[in-house]
Amino acid sequence: MPEKLSITAQIPAKKDAEGKVISQGLGPATIVVETGKTAEEMIKLFGDEAVATNANANWVVTIQGNVRARLKKGENQDQIQAGLGGAKMGVAQKGAKVDPIQAYLATFQSATPAEQQKMMADLQKRAAKA
Repeated sequence: MPEKLSITAQIPAKKDAEGKVISQGLGPATIVVETGKTAEEMIKLFGDEAVATNANANWVVTIQGNVRARLKKGENQDQIQAGLGGAKMGVAQKGAKVDPIQAYLATFQSATPAEQQKMMADLQKRAAKA
């Protein structure tokens, strides 16, 4: 039997590096759609192809998150394939542990020159205390 699904979305305010709002947020807006309670009901409502396509699209996003986490950890293509190649839809994968040094280096590389200067100064202070 079909059921109602309430979906809410909004666009948050955008802020610059100093925290100043540069564009106002929009919403929220909520819509109500009809869906099935089970996959079988969804297939009856929307068709097998639509349900499979959407399930796979969601799964791709989930796996991409796992791949990104493993890349940040420093894993190579073969290690990632070995870890995720047997993934099953709907079954949680063991999260990749992030190497804090690699995470800090990635943060440094993506920082502005001013932020990099602050990070360097902080590291130098910490090194002097050690």
